[in-house]
Amino acid sequence: MRRIRGFDTGPELMVRRYLHARGLRYRLHDGVLPGRPDLVLPKHGVVVFVHGCFWHAHRCQKGRIPDTRSQFWKEKLESNRRRDARNATSLRRLGWRVLTVWECSLSTTSRSARALDTLVRKILAGTPASP
Repeated sequence: MRRIRGFDTGPELMVRRYLHARGLRYRLHDGVLPGRPDLVLPKHGVVVFVHGCFWHAHRCQKGRIPDTRSQFWKEKLESNRRRDARNATSLRRLGWRVLTVWECSLSTTSRSARALDTLVRKILAGTPASP
């Protein structure tokens, strides 16, 4: 468990590089905001979370509950899911648009290209908020 990284993960670095290459500038892990979003784009009023499928209980193959100690993991992952929902609600109340990129959407070159293009479109499509 000690080796599990909370930031600068592979998927997060992929998203950061892609956004930066497209001229989008962001702040990292703003501790003032609920949930410490992975990326904060103040100019666009957007926060981006890059979620690992397992840790955030995504409904994909990578997000399944292990067979060993399954009750513990079910409670732990459901707790993470509830916390994510609370943080997203708090951020929306503060005027932020909340976007999530899932690890599984970045698993192959073609999937990541689609997911990252969609992310950029969503960031640029919204009206700037003044949080």
